[in-house]
Amino acid sequence: MGAFLDKPLTEKLLESGEGNGLKYGVASMQGWRLEMEDAHMAKTQLGEGELKNWSYFAVFDGHAGAGVSKHCASHLLEAIMATDEFQEDTKKGIHNGFLELDNQMRSLPELSSGEDRSGTTAVCAFISPRLIYIANCGDSRAVLCRQGEPVFSTQDHKPGLPTELDRIVKAGGSVMISRVNGSLAVSRALGDYDYKNVEGRGPCEQLVSPEPDIFVRDRDDKQDEFLVLACDGVWDVMSNEDLCQYIHNRLLVTENLNEVTSQVIDTCLYKGSRDNMSIVLVVFPGAPTPTAEAIEAEKELDATIERRIREIVQQENDIEWGNLVMKLKALGLEGLPPGGGLASKGTLMMKIYSELCPKQADSVIIIDSFPRN
Repeated sequence: MGAFLDKPLTEKLLESGEGNGLKYGVASMQGWRLEMEDAHMAKTQLGEGELKNWSYFAVFDGHAGAGVSKHCASHLLEAIMATDEFQEDTKKGIHNGFLELDNQMRSLPELSSGEDRSGTTAVCAFISPRLIYIANCGDSRAVLCRQGEPVFSTQDHKPGLPTELDRIVKAGGSVMISRVNGSLAVSRALGDYDYKNVEGRGPCEQLVSPEPDIFVRDRDDKQDEFLVLACDGVWDVMSNEDLCQYIHNRLLVTENLNEVTSQVIDTCLYKGSRDNMSIVLVVFPGAPTPTAEAIEAEKELDATIERRIREIVQQENDIEWGNLVMKLKALGLEGLPPGGGLASKGTLMMKIYSELCPKQADSVIIIDSFPRN
């Protein structure tokens, strides 16, 4: 299977916490990839004084190795807060911190020697009592949700975008098969120094730029529900709208954010994601909370799915997994979580299937098991 495993590694790293009136949950999974190259950071109370009320969250999606993503997860916050500008002009401080860290990493022995040629995307958020600062570099994405719908999203930095293409060409490069010089799928990243050696051009004028786009939004504690930071392993199979609707629905069923983020990752796996997957979910005071009606509806849905699977297996004892999925989809089950659909029940379905058809379940390889509409 080339750069993929024969079966996905589905063990998850889960983390959660709260502070400054925020709650957060984190989930990540290696999935089909040969190596886990994602990293993340979540921290409330960034310092003394006013910074005690600030929080920071970030996701890093590494490529060609995990060295740069892990280093950035450990040091980007430090680099930004160390800038002279951060406390007076936060937006400028974030900008300069990205560039300074990218410059500092060049001197790390494994990177300067060329032993490590890795790079990473980065998406991060600083949340103060009044404002949300969001920065992205690459194709990891941040989405802010209100009333179950996205009201803000960062734009992925892909080589085909006109402004990105113009910079790449001016630096002497090209874009082939939607990749920088036919190789790298993102046009901005930290690290990737093989693409940052054009003489006479500044750090933001290279084939690959470390410059983040930075956005500032006012907080609205009555309407803001949650902020999602995730790598493209999530966004490859779920749209902004799908993910917002799905998480909104999950928050009506449970207040355990590890359950929510874990279900997002599982749903993406069943929807066909082949990449590492990481998500940081930051929940604001205006987020929905569990209701008795939603919890009861979820229990009834799960019971219906189990009953239907047992009926199908009883009719066709040795049914293959793919055929079972198709038969369930054809039933047009009502009440499936919006944005997640039948794929969001993949884990439950597989548990029941493994009980009823253990021999067939052992040979199942989950690759895009759930056909899309």
